[in-house]
Amino acid sequence: MVENTIASQLKRLRKSRGWTQAQLADKLSVSKQTISNWETGIKVPRMGSLQNLADIFNVKIGEITNASITKSEKDLLKKVTNVIYPLGDTLQRISIPIIGTIACGDPITAEENIEGYTEQVFEKPVPKGTLFALRCKGRSMEPTIHDGSLVTIREQPTVEDGEIAAVLVDGDNEATLKRIKHQGNLVMLMPDNKEFDPIILDKDNPGRIVGKAVHVSWNIK
Repeated sequence: MVENTIASQLKRLRKSRGWTQAQLADKLSVSKQTISNWETGIKVPRMGSLQNLADIFNVKIGEITNASITKSEKDLLKKVTNVIYPLGDTLQRISIPIIGTIACGDPITAEENIEGYTEQVFEKPVPKGTLFALRCKGRSMEPTIHDGSLVTIREQPTVEDGEIAAVLVDGDNEATLKRIKHQGNLVMLMPDNKEFDPIILDKDNPGRIVGKAVHVSWNIK
């Protein structure tokens, strides 16, 4: 009897369509080596890739993830971001990595940037895209976001004026949370607390937006 693992499920689904690993890789815009790693259990697809695989195979994602997975796959899945669990008819619980510092050039959710995980509850549907959490430090965003609160961020390079963004400023490896205001060629990072001054981004003080705040977990003491 063939063991029913995520790896074997992916291989079975691919072969049932008559596709080579290279053809599946092309459909997903990933490398053939990535497909090989998934099918041999060396790596486990992240949630976004699992959903793409389900869409391509035209199956429910549970047909892939509800397999009797191996211990090594379970260990790998612990590192997978944004694993969604049903929680009644209107709510979903989602596992989100908490980002401590962000190493230069690394993807935001690279393993070395993650200091732990949090589970947050959203009304359906959960925001699309890659989600991660930052812990608010300081009082500059009070009363909207309190010191110590966990803020869920959707990874994206731009936000609209008035929205709260996570921004890396001038090579810093910790993102600051501020409202965005565009003024000509300048980007102003606006605190909600009037006791703090705005931060102005320009060529002498560069920065980049790494995501938009979509959820706040209040730090109730």
